Order: sequence, then C-alpha cells, then structure tokens
Amino acid sequence: MPNPIKAPKAKSDKAINGSAKTASIKVTKTTKSKASELNLKKIFVLDTSVILYDHSAIQNFQEHDVAIPITVLEELDNFKKGNDIKNFEAREFIRFIDKKSSEHKLQEWLPLNGKNKGCFTVLMSDASGKVDATKIFGDKNDHRILNSALQLQVDKPDKKVVLVTKDINLRLKARALNLPAEDYETGKIQDVAGLYTGNDTIEDVPAQAINQLYEQGQSEIGQVLSTPPADNHFYILKSYKNSVLAYYNAAEKQLERVDKQSAFGIKPRNAEQTFAMHALLNPSIKLVSVQGVAGTGKTLLALATALEQRRDYKQIYLARPVVPLSNKDIGYLPGDIKSKLNPYMEPLWDNLKYIQNQFAESSKEYQKIRDMLDLEKLVITPLAYIRGRSLSNIYFIVDEAQNLTPHEVKTIISRAGENTKIIFTGDIYQIDTPYLDSQSNGLSYLIDRAKNHPLYAHITLLQGERSELANLANELL
Repeated sequence: MPNPIKAPKAKSDKAINGSAKTASIKVTKTTKSKASELNLKKIFVLDTSVILYDHSAIQNFQEHDVAIPITVLEELDNFKKGNDIKNFEAREFIRFIDKKSSEHKLQEWLPLNGKNKGCFTVLMSDASGKVDATKIFGDKNDHRILNSALQLQVDKPDKKVVLVTKDINLRLKARALNLPAEDYETGKIQDVAGLYTGNDTIEDVPAQAINQLYEQGQSEIGQVLSTPPADNHFYILKSYKNSVLAYYNAAEKQLERVDKQSAFGIKPRNAEQTFAMHALLNPSIKLVSVQGVAGTGKTLLALATALEQRRDYKQIYLARPVVPLSNKDIGYLPGDIKSKLNPYMEPLWDNLKYIQNQFAESSKEYQKIRDMLDLEKLVITPLAYIRGRSLSNIYFIVDEAQNLTPHEVKTIISRAGENTKIIFTGDIYQIDTPYLDSQSNGLSYLIDRAKNHPLYAHITLLQGERSELANLANELL
C-alpha cells in the first residue's frame, strides 16, 4: 500500500495559497493510486498449510485468481493416507484438482465454481527470474514455493501476487524477498479479547427480581434487562443486600435461578463452574463449550456430568486430538497402537481416576466406573477414530478443542445423531498445533459463531481450582 499522505509543513500564507492547487492535485493522484490498488485483481499463491487447514480455501478469494505451486501437490501426496483430519483435507483437495483437470491442462487458468469467481492454475515452474530463494535459504519445499510465487510476479507484472500461508516463518521470508504474504483469514476471529464469555455480572438489580428468583425460581427478563440477552446466557445478579445466580432460558424466554449441583461426587467451587455444571446437565442444551486456562476444571466437570447422566446415553466418549511431539507422527513411538496413544490420553485418565478416588474402592460408584470401562460404556479414544461415524445417543466430550481447525469442529458436530450431546473444552491460548493461533482455532470459531443459539451454551472459566501452586503458574509465569 502507498504511504499515507502527510500533512505539509507550515509555510507563509503566500506559500500556502500558492501551493494549494498543487497540493490538491497531489492528493487526488494519491487517492486514485490507492483506489486502483484496491481494485487491482490479485493472484493468491496458496501454501500447503492453507490446504491442510481448509481444503475449500481455493474457493474463498472472491473474484481474484488462485495459483497452486506443483510443490504443494507433491507435499499433499505425503498427507493423503491416514485417518486424521489433515489427511481428509488433502484427499478432498486432490479430488477437487482431479475433477477440474479431467478435461483441461493444469497449466491453464481454469474457472472456479460460483458466480463472480476467479480462475486457478497449477504453477509448474519454481524458477525465479528475480531472486532464487533456494540459494538464499536452502533447497527445501517451502523455498521452492517461494520461487514459484516470485516467478509469477515476473510473468504477471500487471497483477499483485500474494503468498497465502499459515506458516509465520514462511511469511517473514517472503516479505524479506519483497513478496507480499498474508495469513489465511477465513474463519479467523478478529477480536479474541472480546470473545463471548457466556456470563455477566449485573449490579443494582431490583430486590424484587432477586426475591422472585429465590421464591419462584424464575423472573421476567424485563425486571433486569431492557433487551433480551443471548440464549442460555448466565448472570450473577446483585442487589444491595442479596445476589443470585441465573440464566436466560431460551425456550421459556425468562430468567431462571441456577442452583449449585453436584455430579458424581464433584461439586462446583465458584460461580462459573456452577454455570458450566448447569449447562452440562441441562438436557435441552445439546452443544456446550467450556474455555479456560489449565486448572480451571474444564475436563473434570465435563467428565463428572457425563458419569452423572450415564443412564441417559448409550455411551460416553472422551476424545482429544493427537498432536504429535516435535511434529513427528505417533508411529515414531514404541509399542502397539494402544501404547502409542496412552501418553496423549493420560490427562483424561487422570481426571477419571480423580473422580473414582472420591469413593472407597468397595463402593458401588467406584465399581460402576470400572464396569463402564470394561463394558465400553465409557470410551477414551483419539479423535481421529471418531471421524466418519454417526454418533447417536452419545455424550461426546472433545478435550483440547483449541487444537482443532474450524472445519474439524464442524465435521465433529455434523456427526451428531439423535439424543447426542457434544462438549468442547480447551484453552484458546494454549495451542500445540502448528499454523493455529487464538484467532484461527476451532474452539474460538465455535464460540463466536454458535453464541445466541437455543441449543448452545458457553462458559469461560476464570478461576483456577487445581491448587495454589497451579494458580501461581497461571498468574505469574
């Protein structure tokens, strides 16, 4: 973009009057230059990371053209086998390219589906007429992709070429070579700091409304708020003397009192946990997300409420995405598949043991958990094993959901059948997956898009309850 117009330095009145016309002309030319750049048709060059994040990304650049370096297709070939979502994304994109090129050459500019869409092509050459990125940074696939984009700049001087990648380091390298580079923005949440929390505190509430909630369990929303809130939104209502916990019942269109409940020996320790417990136990709410830092009780509450409702569902699934250590596949780990996956599932087992240890080994509750595991009524599994299944009559907990893409979250929810409840838990600021951040991960996307839906409730847990030592780490380190 051109530099912004700077205000001229102060001169004498005569000088100012004499240069007014010239200044006006300069401003007009600069404005036209900005407008022409905004209207300039662009060519977006997509990196492999964008395709693995969203296989339909090629369709999301409006009227602009899209180019895919041949190196990207080579890399996708390494991802086409497997059960993970990224393998699905790779396969879907390869099928799309195969279908589009069945009657055409890939080197041609082929029209994309839809009205007012641009065209796409596959860049067969990674030679650069300007700068050779492989000589500067080393001979690897990322740098061949850079060369493809640099060569396109030479071949298409009338268009602005932009590299689109989820790889921050690759964006920096591109800019170092004067190649514009951007993140893939589709599905990205712009204001994470203002992300929906699911609850509010209201001061100076009329005592009559609070008394009515205590005595009758419900109150008209108009006594507290002038406009209806989001569906299933939670409140801490305070008057001069009293306070009460409440939520907005989306079906009844009124405020209802929220009482502290326990679930399989686990009791909430603060208002937010009480709200989360209420949403998790509410049969009319089919989709719940719980967000919070480590130690706030997200997974523990979800698992305890699942066990409490075990009779209402055929099975309880606890799943989490497998994020390989050092970006290596789990095949590098020793042992059979169960041994390979155990390290990733250990946090779920820890929470289950914590609940089980609330009871004596001779108690029926302790034995019930053991029986549920033996009979596979309670199943702890990696998320990749769930994909493609139809989940009916299931209480489904997805832990560490911040490591999922928006498309993965959509895929999981679309698996839901009759009498299925899905819970997503995670911390949007503790992401282990490359190319995801607090703005682009699936949990943030879900919270932002699903709020104010009658089937959905969300709670952000703020207060750590694991231990004082854990709180110290979250607050000071």
